[in-house]
Amino acid sequence: MRLLFLAVLRPHTGNAVTAGRLRDHLEAAGHMCVLRDAFDFESPSEIANLIVDENLEAALALHLYRGGRLLQGHGIPFGVIFGGTDLNEDANHEEKKEVMGKVLEEARFAVAFTEAMKNTAQVQWVDPVFTREVKDRVRRAAGVRLIQEMRQEDLHAVVKSCFALVNSSVSEGMSAAILEAMDLEVPVLARNIPGNSAVVEHGVTGLLFSNPQEFIQLAKRLVSDPALEKEIVTNGREYVRTHHSWQVERDTYQRLIRKLEI
Repeated sequence: MRLLFLAVLRPHTGNAVTAGRLRDHLEAAGHMCVLRDAFDFESPSEIANLIVDENLEAALALHLYRGGRLLQGHGIPFGVIFGGTDLNEDANHEEKKEVMGKVLEEARFAVAFTEAMKNTAQVQWVDPVFTREVKDRVRRAAGVRLIQEMRQEDLHAVVKSCFALVNSSVSEGMSAAILEAMDLEVPVLARNIPGNSAVVEHGVTGLLFSNPQEFIQLAKRLVSDPALEKEIVTNGREYVRTHHSWQVERDTYQRLIRKLEI
């Protein structure tokens, strides 16, 4: 694989030594590693040109803010490695912290050199107490499995193989999972909260529940009533294609962007 590796490469610094060592690891595994100084690039567009010129397939960045932010939006997978400056300095600046959070959302993986760095990162960007609570509850729940993130194509294949999609969130803006399930012709059972009820009409495009008992009742009804399932699937698919059309969304944003040309 042809890899881009971004790091701060001032001579004789810990960053430069670490980057050189990691590059050796990658090349020893048969990869071609293009090591570049993050400070040589001012914008992601310059990285885009490099990716095309060098025919790069993936990327790695040492430091989320200094390097990781330059890798966003290029369509190639990338991973990031936390540096001390990320956690000790940049995380104390709200704008930089927000940028690093977005980098983490897009990265395929993140590496911390010590357990302390990992814990600091979790406090800054993930909620470790809530995460442990969820994992504990899943372990105790019969028939429930916790699955890590996966590619959209794989996720869609899993959803299509299921009888229904359940959204039990207590807070939603607009659930992409619900809309994707509707488009994939999979019935939706969702908690009756404003974000969900905005896209799910009870008994028409899906089923809304307010408590566990109601969920069980509606799930049993859906299982035993093929006509209801067919109606919900048909209406859900039509709702998505009418109100959340990919082409309409594209046209709308293109029209809005033209307003910025004035």
